[in-house]
Amino acid sequence: MLSYRHAFHAGNHADVLKHAVLVQLLRYLGQKDKAYWYIDTHAGAGVYALKEGYAAKSGEFTSGIEKLWKRDDLPPVLADYVEEVSALNPDGQLRYYPGSPYLAWRLMRAQDRMRLFELHSTEIEVLRHNFRDAGRRAMLFAGDGIDGIKPLLPPAPRRALVLIDPSYEDKRDYARTLACIEDSLKRFSTGTYAIWYPQVARPESQRFADQLKRLQEKNWLHVTLTVCSPPADGFGLFGSGMFILNPPYTLPQAMKDSMPWLVKTLGQDKAAQFKVEFRGD
Repeated sequence: MLSYRHAFHAGNHADVLKHAVLVQLLRYLGQKDKAYWYIDTHAGAGVYALKEGYAAKSGEFTSGIEKLWKRDDLPPVLADYVEEVSALNPDGQLRYYPGSPYLAWRLMRAQDRMRLFELHSTEIEVLRHNFRDAGRRAMLFAGDGIDGIKPLLPPAPRRALVLIDPSYEDKRDYARTLACIEDSLKRFSTGTYAIWYPQVARPESQRFADQLKRLQEKNWLHVTLTVCSPPADGFGLFGSGMFILNPPYTLPQAMKDSMPWLVKTLGQDKAAQFKVEFRGD
């Protein structure tokens, strides 16, 4: 929706899960010399200030990335993620938070390319400013990436990571995301698709994972982080999920090893839990 600003939620528990997974996906793609594309359907602003503006007003980062900051007992997956956040805060003070495009930019190589979509008229201008020196390695599009990625698939190098993470404030986003992935798999079946979704009281959210599982019989990974009980009023985020189609073979075990620590660290009540489901080839 045009009113949505991710800065309110930058660095919260949902970002921790999403971006920890994203860093692992990007690092795995970078192990082969052959180029890849990173495609982001809802790129946002790219970088967020945590101590001023929207993020400071909401303070959601204090229940997310701040709880991992300066910890010396991070599991490897989370240590990799915090390392990338630290690169944006070289003085050791947690002032800025990297969105998905910035993390991708950090981990891309000279031969890799990114394609970023953002619909919000203000956010796309901030994104353009943040990537003003990217040159031809990054192409930015003002529009909805769910529709916009169709002509990009299959990508020229036949290797790509596609991140699909709308706000889902409009409940139609669930159905549109499903349709987008189904169409994308027909165009480019071997790509890696990472879908983020919120855990909220909406029935569309509660059945979303099962609908995603039906898109591809095998070779998928589903990871959820629930941090608290559903709010009594039926509103609000109490967790999130990442669903990955064609994940790296190393990722399921890595997430199983990391999630107990993350639940213990970010959990807010006795309902805190995680789930790791994997269906291989």
